[in-house]
Amino acid sequence: MMHHPHPATDRRTTPNPALGSFLRSRRDRITPAQAGIHPMPGLRRVPGLRKEEVAGLAGISPDHYSCLEQGRQRTLSDDLCEALARALNLTDVERKHLRSLADPGYHRGGRDRPQQPEPGLLRVMSALDHLPTLLLGRRFDVLAANALLAETLGVTFEPGTSFARWLLLDEAARVRIVNWADYASAAVGALRYQLGRHPHERALTTLIKDLRAQEPHVDRWWHDQTVTDRISVTKHITHPTGGPLEFGVEAVTLPQSSDQQLVIYTVEPDSPTARALPSLSSCALQAARV
Repeated sequence: MMHHPHPATDRRTTPNPALGSFLRSRRDRITPAQAGIHPMPGLRRVPGLRKEEVAGLAGISPDHYSCLEQGRQRTLSDDLCEALARALNLTDVERKHLRSLADPGYHRGGRDRPQQPEPGLLRVMSALDHLPTLLLGRRFDVLAANALLAETLGVTFEPGTSFARWLLLDEAARVRIVNWADYASAAVGALRYQLGRHPHERALTTLIKDLRAQEPHVDRWWHDQTVTDRISVTKHITHPTGGPLEFGVEAVTLPQSSDQQLVIYTVEPDSPTARALPSLSSCALQAARV
């Protein structure tokens, strides 16, 4: 069994409710069978694992684990994060999110730093003008977008536009994106991931508060505690002249600019969407000349 200091003796203890909420949600999601253990005897009052079962899997005392779920410990060691991730069968992005929530800097003050487009990503973007492409910052603010993206989605994103607000609040997004709920719920999970990395960024917390207040779907998805590191859902678009379009969505980042994502709408070779893109590109060029 792993030995970790009891939270009462850890001088770094301080409330961390976000960590507790995330652990509870992941514990409720996993069954004993999925965790590879036999259920403890007695009546089960929880949908997933009991606290004692998670504690045993992670190699800590039940009291210690209870303190974590109650948000009474701020900092977790790398070893404890890894033990909890294994016990709860976390995905890679959930492991990263757990580590962000348990980081010693979680409760430090932060500033809203303005972002400038990464020149290297802009150069890649200019070479991909045959595909819909946009560059997003950490709050899903648009840093740059090409004309073909505007033609595909039916909206021109000026630098500084909130892609998240358009996607989650604008009725036009629901009309244009056929599988809006799949794509929008993934975007909410990506916002949660960003909040874990930048918990004191005021513009980000304000954005999330506004989105939850204005759109019930967003609030419901937020309570699910789902975490994604990028919006990687296949995107189905209905276009007034191009017809049904289908895109894979790929995100490119650079080590020196990990808070920026170059989002590329990819297509299968010789697919109906690939054949429709040249016509859409011509429309985009004509619109740019007007």
